[in-house]
Amino acid sequence: MKDFTLDIYSRLLKSLLQAGYQFLTFEEWCVRQETVKAIVLRHDVDRKPERSLTMAQLEAGLGIKATYYFRIVPQSNQPNYIQAIARLGHEIGYHYEDFSLADGNSTIAYEKYKANLAYFRTFYPVKTISMHGSPASRYDNRDIWKTYEYHKEGIIGEPYFDFINRNDVLYFTDTGRCWDGDKFNVRDKRLNTVQQSQPKVHTTVQLIKWIENSANQLPVMINTHPQRWTDNKTEWILEYITQNVKNLIKKIIVNRMGK
Repeated sequence: MKDFTLDIYSRLLKSLLQAGYQFLTFEEWCVRQETVKAIVLRHDVDRKPERSLTMAQLEAGLGIKATYYFRIVPQSNQPNYIQAIARLGHEIGYHYEDFSLADGNSTIAYEKYKANLAYFRTFYPVKTISMHGSPASRYDNRDIWKTYEYHKEGIIGEPYFDFINRNDVLYFTDTGRCWDGDKFNVRDKRLNTVQQSQPKVHTTVQLIKWIENSANQLPVMINTHPQRWTDNKTEWILEYITQNVKNLIKKIIVNRMGK
């Protein structure tokens, strides 16, 4: 079975439902701070928001709410899709990259951040944010918070600070178009100080098998990039080829950062 199709994603969702996971948006998790068997579905809408809407419709059909983070750039920021996803009951958040867009100028970045946050709040009362990795940039977007406090402006959570790097949670991301893509992963990963208590899975089928057979009781965040998930054969092949090229570039960047 081909990976990164909507069919396999549907199987993933159904396996989580059958395993008894409680579905929460990231906003809901931040409010409740659940330490039980909960699942937070997070989607980084880097581009092609039409695929995010298809994914959101699939989730809504199963009675599932998820969190969708949109970038300010045109390839992500398309109001019709943002509105449609919000109407389905999903959480909308800001996928910020202001620090890299401002070439590392914290003052300019923070002013842009506040303006962009206000913009996305015209669609949804945004309470959570998540950094965009900007792998081609030398700037880490989280570095803006070395100067400013992200919990201001009504924000209650940021996954990389408030969830991912805890020792009492699990985190799976499809960065690199696989679930174990650390060698291609510039910034979307846990800190080295976090205990690696979760299994290494490569494919979505392996992730599903882990869900079906695991006795896990910890909260889990699953992060996807919806542009990777499609049943269209031509688009699937194009995404596969493009991601392989990106992975080669990212691997070089990761190796350089490690030196």
